[in-house]
Amino acid sequence: MNSDFSSFNHQGVSSFSTASEAWEPSIASEEATPLLTIEAVQKYLNRSRASVYRYANTDPNVLNPPYDPKKLNPEIRKDKDDPLEFRPQEVRRFAEEVLGLNPTIQVQLPTETVTLDLLRKILLELQAIHALLAAQSTQPD
Repeated sequence: MNSDFSSFNHQGVSSFSTASEAWEPSIASEEATPLLTIEAVQKYLNRSRASVYRYANTDPNVLNPPYDPKKLNPEIRKDKDDPLEFRPQEVRRFAEEVLGLNPTIQVQLPTETVTLDLLRKILLELQAIHALLAAQSTQPD
């Protein structure tokens, strides 16, 4: 499959295309590279969601199975209910070595919007409420 992948912006990730160029992340700040969700990997590999789950190195009996070079290895999870997330480098390695694709991945942080700022403020307020409720529940009556 040597066609261009469609560009998209999902959790800070955009502009995936196949090419023989070297991988060069484009990161706007010193923050860590954002991880890719199942949906982002699905769009990047141009495969179905079920295929991505089949590619993923998971085991229902083991939370974090050992590295498998023939599988798509997710990031380490703390709980079995945590969503699978993948480093762009791992997705690129899997695409090249296992699927035979030559993609170029550019990772960009999402642009600041009023909506994103509002959502951050809502999250901070909810976290403060959660902390307050947790503190009240641990106090003896």
